[in-house]
Amino acid sequence: MTVLTTPNVDLARFREQGYLVVEGIFDPVADLDPVVAEYSALLDSLTDEWVANGTIKRDYRELPFAERLAGVLNESGPSGFQPFDISFPFNGVTEATRIHLGSQVFGLLRNERLLNVVEQFIGPEILSNPIQHVRIKPPSRLLAKEFRNTLVGQTDWHQDQGVALPEVDETEMLTCWMPVFDATEENGCLCVVPGSHTNGLATHCPGKTDARKALHIPDEIRGDYYLPVPVPRGGALFLHRQTMHASLDNKSQGVRWSFDLRYQPVGQPTGRPWFPDFVARSRSNPASELRDPQVWAQMWHKTRTYLAGITETIKTNRWTGNEPVCAA
Repeated sequence: MTVLTTPNVDLARFREQGYLVVEGIFDPVADLDPVVAEYSALLDSLTDEWVANGTIKRDYRELPFAERLAGVLNESGPSGFQPFDISFPFNGVTEATRIHLGSQVFGLLRNERLLNVVEQFIGPEILSNPIQHVRIKPPSRLLAKEFRNTLVGQTDWHQDQGVALPEVDETEMLTCWMPVFDATEENGCLCVVPGSHTNGLATHCPGKTDARKALHIPDEIRGDYYLPVPVPRGGALFLHRQTMHASLDNKSQGVRWSFDLRYQPVGQPTGRPWFPDFVARSRSNPASELRDPQVWAQMWHKTRTYLAGITETIKTNRWTGNEPVCAA
């Protein structure tokens, strides 16, 4: 059995470039394979249910995972991915809206070696920020165009601070982007603009067509230069909240699977006040840490009930679309 030690973080490089790849955090067998098994079981149960109720016509079990997921999603539409995600959409939530809150995913959020690395960035009082997602991306050639800018499609340029509420502007929010399998240029790893975090928050424009519904930084602001950042299995890419980043297209034969996790010091705003956060580590008050995945799930279920009961549209960011660069 491989015994992993916590990698040391090059904070000087992170402060200069706004991003840092740290390898050897997770044990692929002990930490990541159980997550894959949990999601494979979820896909089995969902396809059985959806075939039975007529949502999809077949279960695609004869296909490899990537092709199978693509077939299921093409039949069910982009909303078919929601039961796999670890967060809710902003609007349109009902008591029937599903979310995946498995114990293996909770284990990732609280992984000891991961928190050891995070502590080197932001200190020992660590809050799990609820801006979190899983992205399981089949090859783009297998998906309809409507999947662009969804959790299974290519993602446009943005800064994580730019897609949250202004309350997060002074929060030391750290993004941990971790692949479940190797993330390569071919299968759609992230790209960054090195040093872009030193220029502050850029204007984000709402999408104007069906294929670009997500907020994005216009090309005239971003510029032409970017750097693909492959990450091997077991490692993670850490991003400053103002680092411009996007994903490449998945042109491989397999799936590109990753988690977006975010952490910050305890006591700072999260940018998603209606979503549940929790203390992942506290050196000063260990009793405040959340260690029970069932309690974590209950917190999200209470959030679902709250969201299902409100009628107003939740504003999730500061942008109107009337900013000069967006109106051009």
